[in-house]
Amino acid sequence: MKPIEVLINKEVAAHIRSWRFAILIFLIILTFIASMYVSSSNLRSAITDLQHSGESFIYLKLLTTTDQSIPPFHVFLNFLGPLLGIALGFDAINGEQNGNTMVRLLAHPIYRDNVLLAKFLGPLLIISTLFTALVLLMLGAGLWRTGVRIEVQEFIRIIGFVFMTILYVAFWLSLSILVSIRFRHAATSALTAIGIWLFFTVFFPIIVNLFVRSFLPNPSYLTEKEFIDYNNLILNILRLSPSQLYTDATTTLLSPSVRSLGPITMEQMAGAIPSALSFRQSVLIVWPQVSGLLAATLMCFAWGYYLFMRKEIRS
Repeated sequence: MKPIEVLINKEVAAHIRSWRFAILIFLIILTFIASMYVSSSNLRSAITDLQHSGESFIYLKLLTTTDQSIPPFHVFLNFLGPLLGIALGFDAINGEQNGNTMVRLLAHPIYRDNVLLAKFLGPLLIISTLFTALVLLMLGAGLWRTGVRIEVQEFIRIIGFVFMTILYVAFWLSLSILVSIRFRHAATSALTAIGIWLFFTVFFPIIVNLFVRSFLPNPSYLTEKEFIDYNNLILNILRLSPSQLYTDATTTLLSPSVRSLGPITMEQMAGAIPSALSFRQSVLIVWPQVSGLLAATLMCFAWGYYLFMRKEIRS
């Protein structure tokens, strides 16, 4: 394990000393300040609502409450996470090749897979540290503002939210490393990764809505069961997008009252007790989203591994 540890330390040091990392830190600080300002300004009304409803998940409200002027914290991360993953991986391989350092790196007694693993694990370690520190800052600011002790279930749910965010960014990191292996120039790989992100974030929902309106019947003329099947079909198509999987998972983890990610009938709601779900039950709801993101990340990394191991590298 010694060669890969050296390579990971090299990648972490290279990223930390770059201007790119300073800009990303600046963006994360702005995210923290904006989210904390909005959450703090609406925290008192959120606490009042929780007292009326009998719940006590104050710190979950700190991460989800908003006054509609800016998105809540987890929506901010849905936008910032892909940019962070792409920025740390779009020139991971072709940057070394264009700088003629890949040949010298592989001239040492190390394996190619160690190089690729270090290119993935080094930025992932930085990302994990950044997001963990950001969430801990939010919790510390909430503790200082309210003085309320955090509950165990709240903390477990927030840890699950951090894990889901890291997994989401890991997908975009593996995708950006894949395009950096596939394309020779860093500008081409960056534009390709950003284009894929824009497609799934902006254009994919538009295409799905146009497709549904063109080929499926008008929802106004459907029965209740057909309308539910109609919406489930749309949601299942939208879940081909990584951002939709992340949104579903984080919404369920940070909102214990969410019982379903799709429409349900009144018969299904009959007899349901209006109480918060346990963390285990919420995980069972979002397990398809977690496994989908994990499978997409492994697929991108495996494809990049295959291309990198067969790639001809010369000076």
